Amino acid sequence: MSVQASTQHKNILYAILGFACVVILVALIGFFALGRDPELIQGQVEVSEYRVSSKVPGRILEIRVKEGDFVKAGDTLAILDAPEVNAKRQQAQSAEDAASAMELMAKNGARKEQVQGAYQLLQQAKAAYEIAEKSYHRVQRLFDEGVVSAQKRDEAQAMYKASEAQMKAAQSQYDMAQNGARREEKLAAQAQVNRAKGAVQEVNSYISETVQIAQMDGEVSNIYPKIGELVGTGSPIMTISMMNDMWGTFNVREDQLGSLAIGTEFEAFVPAFNKNVKMKVYYLKDQGSYAVWKATKANGQYDLKTFEVKARPVEKMEGLRPGMSLIIK
Repeated sequence: MSVQASTQHKNILYAILGFACVVILVALIGFFALGRDPELIQGQVEVSEYRVSSKVPGRILEIRVKEGDFVKAGDTLAILDAPEVNAKRQQAQSAEDAASAMELMAKNGARKEQVQGAYQLLQQAKAAYEIAEKSYHRVQRLFDEGVVSAQKRDEAQAMYKASEAQMKAAQSQYDMAQNGARREEKLAAQAQVNRAKGAVQEVNSYISETVQIAQMDGEVSNIYPKIGELVGTGSPIMTISMMNDMWGTFNVREDQLGSLAIGTEFEAFVPAFNKNVKMKVYYLKDQGSYAVWKATKANGQYDLKTFEVKARPVEKMEGLRPGMSLIIK
């Protein structure tokens, strides 16, 4: 009876050991077969964008494109109504016209009537000078002969000198009327004209901002205001995606960066097309942290930082769109 009990005990022990071996074997098979799947790194497609905005506030008068349209550089995108800017252009143009008239007056000098009047005064002064000169010489001869007194001679000489001074003054007035404004006045008038022209050019540049045109080829991805709405200075009107400048962005742990150095080429799976695309790394930068980095593991492990990796397709893939997923195994 004891032999039979011992045999049953051994059989139970063998059964337990066998079951344990089977469990261990299954666990090892599951670990090596299922636990070694490659880690996946997921990213997404991105494109360069630029926002269309105006330097002047205005009301949306017309939007000539819609979301999804492809536009080329120079195409008209939107038209704004800015009556205040048009009023300022009229003011600036009027200021330029006034400055130009002042400059013309400075260049042309006095009017013809003023020049003629100065000429007549000069002729009158010359006639008075000639009479005074003859009278003085006649009195001088009589004085030399002892016929007239020295006082008469002095009076005739004073009249002669005064007539000469009046003639020279009239000559100066006539010359000034002919020559026009001084050089400094002409330069000041020219400076005023240049200033007014600069104001007109500035306003015209603002006027051109009321017609928004595409700066580069791309696709209209977003349109923000509606027709009739007001937009402020610098407010975005729409966003243009430059589809020819496309890349993929991945967030990668630093222990996975070994095969993703700058210049490295790799293949990424595109689930949208169920095929791979060849890409080349051109950008690598650590993600910013909001606190001082320090190790937090106490069992010999260490923290790992995350890096942002950007890569461009080596060859263009038709249909690739922003936001599509990219998978790296």
